[in-house]
Amino acid sequence: MEHNILVIGGNGLIGKTMIRILKSRNPHLSVFVGGRKGKNTGSDLKIDVTHPETFHIIKENKIDLIILSVNDKEDHVLRFAIENKIDYLDITKPTPDLVRAYSIAKNRDVQSRIVFSSGWMGGIVNGLAKTIADKAADIQEVKLFVYYSVKDLAGESSAHFMAENVAKPFIRYQNNRQVPIKHFLDSENFNFSFGIGTREAYNFDVPDLYILNQIENVPNVSVKMTYNSKFITWLLGAFQKIRLFNILSLKERRMIFGSSGKGDQSVFEIVVKSNNEVRKLSLQSTKGQAELTALSAVLHTEELLMSPHENKVYFSHQLHQPSILMDKLKAYETINIQSVS
Repeated sequence: MEHNILVIGGNGLIGKTMIRILKSRNPHLSVFVGGRKGKNTGSDLKIDVTHPETFHIIKENKIDLIILSVNDKEDHVLRFAIENKIDYLDITKPTPDLVRAYSIAKNRDVQSRIVFSSGWMGGIVNGLAKTIADKAADIQEVKLFVYYSVKDLAGESSAHFMAENVAKPFIRYQNNRQVPIKHFLDSENFNFSFGIGTREAYNFDVPDLYILNQIENVPNVSVKMTYNSKFITWLLGAFQKIRLFNILSLKERRMIFGSSGKGDQSVFEIVVKSNNEVRKLSLQSTKGQAELTALSAVLHTEELLMSPHENKVYFSHQLHQPSILMDKLKAYETINIQSVS
């Protein structure tokens, strides 16, 4: 069966990487690139998420699946996909936007597969957490620790999110209670794998906090991150303590978080506590976070195309059997996974 896939934001870092991986694994697919500078010729379509009147080109090209890799603040593309019964996969939303979009989708009559994949690194954390617990229902706590390298090749979206939200409180969950916290406070020493060693890790907001508690019913969820530079990590914590981020302009905050290198490893570690047993899964992407995020989106796309999932709203990890997702990640040449009790 032929499929026409549209990647909106396909000219960005994640979009380009996703298209490269998708085409290399599925050369038979027709992949269209949507962007504001498109020319509506061939596979290059002119689509602006802020102007829904440009979406007519989606129906004209008989698109079966829309993959959204740009920020659609007003959820125009989501609404269009639902109204026109087109499958939809979104990998872009920070937590507040995800909560709002999920509320829109779950209250609509959905006649296609609507998939939110905005968790850390393409929404794979929640599925992997289940692989290291005997029973998902027994999970009492999930801690996610993120290692982020400023030398990694990164797009603008994560930097802009941090700049816009670093001075605002966000929510983590303790005994199913919402606890307001801020980025780069409450440091915790954590021994990272893959030769990184012990680092101070600070509060960090990712959608997995919401998904693990509100969707997967895990009562205790926290996320902390560290930079490859211990000095940068300490400095950001110091800035938060003295409330410097509160007085800096958005432009100045973007300058602080906007660095991007030529490429480096990306690592995250999932610590799961269930029935008084603690287990850890460590994942390393040797080609960085863009490669891993794009690969995750491709795996979700392949699952949608190959499996008869019913029409409804999903979080991306709900598409997969956790052990099969693990095996697919392990099979990719730039991914290393370790699991220990």
